[in-house]
Amino acid sequence: MPIRSKYVHTNLIARDWKRLVRFYSEAFGCEPKGPQRDMSGAWLDQVTSLPEAHLRGVHLRLSGFGENGPTLEIFSYDQLIDSGLPAANQCGFAHIAFAVDDVEQALQTVIAAGGGAVGKIATTKVDGVGVLCVVYARDPEGNIVELQKWN
Repeated sequence: MPIRSKYVHTNLIARDWKRLVRFYSEAFGCEPKGPQRDMSGAWLDQVTSLPEAHLRGVHLRLSGFGENGPTLEIFSYDQLIDSGLPAANQCGFAHIAFAVDDVEQALQTVIAAGGGAVGKIATTKVDGVGVLCVVYARDPEGNIVELQKWN
């Protein structure tokens, strides 16, 4: 029997959390929820298994959800491990996706907010679901963001 659960948030570790907060706010209308976090201490060392862990950041309310919807948690640790640019076929969490009204316009908004394109806009028919217009983009730190519209 599965555990009783409710999706709460996804964490994104940033080189510059304030820059990514601005990007997701400007490009997708995400809004800060709750206070900025500045966390450290034995409890964080225990949870992360990192000695002297210290992080700062904020939760962003995802667009399309109410006050108590899931959030995008954007944090920066004092000590980071850089893993290079994510690839679409890399194991692990691959991208965050947003439903948009106009994929081309959304891609231009992402670029204007400091992001970039990964590939080109594509359209395909998915049997039993509908027609998908989609493109992969990147936030300012290279994380992949999917922009999609179903018809």
